[in-house]
Amino acid sequence: METVFKMLQDIQVAKYGMNILGSILIVVIGMFFSKKVKSITNRFLKKSNIDKSLISFVSQLVYVLCVVFVSVSALNNLGMPTTSFVAVLGASGFAVGLAFQGTLSNFASGILILIFKPFRTGDYIQGASTEGSVEEIQIFNTILKTPDNKTIIVPNTKLTSDNIINFTLQDKRRIDFIFGISYDSDIRTAKNIIKKVFDEEDKVLKEPQPIIGVQELADSSINIAARPWVKTSDYWDEYYALMEKIKYEFDKNGIEIPYPQSVVYHKQLKSEK
Repeated sequence: METVFKMLQDIQVAKYGMNILGSILIVVIGMFFSKKVKSITNRFLKKSNIDKSLISFVSQLVYVLCVVFVSVSALNNLGMPTTSFVAVLGASGFAVGLAFQGTLSNFASGILILIFKPFRTGDYIQGASTEGSVEEIQIFNTILKTPDNKTIIVPNTKLTSDNIINFTLQDKRRIDFIFGISYDSDIRTAKNIIKKVFDEEDKVLKEPQPIIGVQELADSSINIAARPWVKTSDYWDEYYALMEKIKYEFDKNGIEIPYPQSVVYHKQLKSEK
């Protein structure tokens, strides 16, 4: 009798060991195929001309779902009732939700960004006290790259709960210049020089027309506001080019850009008389 019992016990141990081995194989093979499915999904969506930000988001979501499926399959192979597992998971959902409140908020914010599209991959934005070009919109974070090639990882919640300035959403932008000239310089000549430079520059748009006018009679200078319109993609190239050309033209025509000035009074003491 003891021999039979021992044989049955050995069979149970062997069977349980095979189940453990099978579950390990399910996890290893499942993780391998989860990555493959993610890669296939990514390639398929790219061929479908879908927004880049949506491609990244969907690919990661598919991968997470595959991992969950693999985990449930491995537990089921061990003989654990998955229905009970799902029930326990649902019952503990509230506690998990509280523990991962920030993470779930970032996930929901990521979905909102993809639905309402305040920005897309490649846009240059300012928000959450930072700015940069959108490299990727992930499930929980948005990846920005600054002009000096720094990578900034911003939680999605911060972007949806703050003001967002999208610099590249519109096809044209206005450049705002302020040129200070001395009180001895002629205002009309300065304005004509600025207008001439704008007219000769091909990338300055004719419509809307540039605005040129005296903005302020400051302490040391007459400040002239000049506001041309350009294509968004030409903004910085034109900003630097126009600034340089107007400076050269001012020098050629005797328009002085004054240094800050101050008047110093010397009070003569009685002992100095």
